[in-house]
Amino acid sequence: MNAADMKADELRSALHGLEIFAGLTGEQLDWLVSVSEPRVLADGEVLFRDGEEADRFHVLLSGGLVVTKVVDGREEVLTRHSTEEESAAAEDHDGKPSAAHRFTGELPLLTEGSYVATAAASGPSTTVVAYDRPVFFEMLSRCHGVAAVLLPVLAWRIKSSEVQARKRATVEALGTLAAGLAHELNNPAAAVARAAQELAPALDRLTRTAHAWGAAATGAERTVLDRLAEELDELPPPVTTDPLAQADAEEEIADWAEEAGTERPGLLGSGVSDLGLELDWLRERLEGIGEPALAPALDHLAALLEIRSLAAELRAAGPRISQLVSATRDYANLDRAPEQRFKVTDGLENTLVVLRAKLAGITIVRAYEDGLPELTGYPGELNQVWTNLVANAAEAMEGAGVLTLRARAEGVCMVVEIADTGSGIPEESLPRIFEPFYTTKDVGKGTGLGLHLSYRIVTQRHHGSITARSRPGETRMVVRLPFAGSAQACAPAADGPADGPEDAPTAAISPTTR
Repeated sequence: MNAADMKADELRSALHGLEIFAGLTGEQLDWLVSVSEPRVLADGEVLFRDGEEADRFHVLLSGGLVVTKVVDGREEVLTRHSTEEESAAAEDHDGKPSAAHRFTGELPLLTEGSYVATAAASGPSTTVVAYDRPVFFEMLSRCHGVAAVLLPVLAWRIKSSEVQARKRATVEALGTLAAGLAHELNNPAAAVARAAQELAPALDRLTRTAHAWGAAATGAERTVLDRLAEELDELPPPVTTDPLAQADAEEEIADWAEEAGTERPGLLGSGVSDLGLELDWLRERLEGIGEPALAPALDHLAALLEIRSLAAELRAAGPRISQLVSATRDYANLDRAPEQRFKVTDGLENTLVVLRAKLAGITIVRAYEDGLPELTGYPGELNQVWTNLVANAAEAMEGAGVLTLRARAEGVCMVVEIADTGSGIPEESLPRIFEPFYTTKDVGKGTGLGLHLSYRIVTQRHHGSITARSRPGETRMVVRLPFAGSAQACAPAADGPADGPEDAPTAAISPTTR
């Protein structure tokens, strides 16, 4: 049957059979029928799309709907609505209100936003009834029983979305952590692997050249080379030089070594020039070694420099790997008690390590006040906040700009500011950025729950506050958290320069009561 041909009494009976409308009077049902817009959908036909302005409240009469959302390029099924009794019963045991599978679209209408997912028909004949925004609000006013059924469903959907968002945030955080760790471990791990592979043949060369040098040199000549080796040990790390000048020095030393009859002139040239030294410096230190012993001396010196270079790489790579593992452990708070005392700057620094790949090309400025007291709370959860804010800042700057991290004491509160020089948040969007499901990103690029979850972590878990000030070229997210032992919540400061430019629009979320 075509929806347009549905008789009034049939529609009235169908609506009255739904839990959301079961308590309506005859007069209310008559009005509801008069404003209903029935519609039959073919299998797969889209009812509404993610990102479209919400303009209808939809009630399912027959068939089914599947609600999906594209997140980071992947389509996820959020829920299914069905009129089949078995489907309804199967979902109710998870705490889903029994009426929830029969209507959709109420949340974006109530928040005056856009649809946060895409709904499409599932099955060959799906019938829905639509009510536009003015009718929906009149329905809530005229039919009080509707609100009594709708509100528990609304609360369940928000809670369910937040649970899903938390799980997704955890998975994304682990993915970010793994990607960042893999990216940062690549260089030191490659250095260790290369040094380990080259160490054995380098030791063989050192042993062989040592025998040849010992056989060719006099005692006085050995003293010259020993003195040179000691001087090389005491040299300060080379300053960065002109790459072209260094290449010229390497070539000049290699040519001279080749004329002297060495086996590997290029190895000597690179070893000496890498230390920022030139041919004249080397020749001056080698005075006193006769021509017959010069080639064995240079070969032994080249092997010695090679071994020392490999050892230096290993010395540098080992602590770097340890630092990364330590930062990863601290970021994830592995093997820690759920609530603990911690330094907030440690979490900020670990977040920068994890997100280093995303921050390539961005200048980072740190402004941490000395002697900051510790906080008591959940550092792992706060790391999710720092990760969200820093990642958002990096996206806003599109790979170029200045990221500034500030931390200071203000009364009994720690104030953390994360500022960027990106494009800014539109003034009309700023008051809504902490709302659930609200996002300024393109469809499929975000869930609209990142900042909302950050707000929940800051305000409900840590009794703090989070504010935002923004204008083009300057956005500041300001988080206030009470120090360890403080019984006082941290409310947002009055608008002013402390949180950013005075003329920038502001969004603020106050703390919950203890």
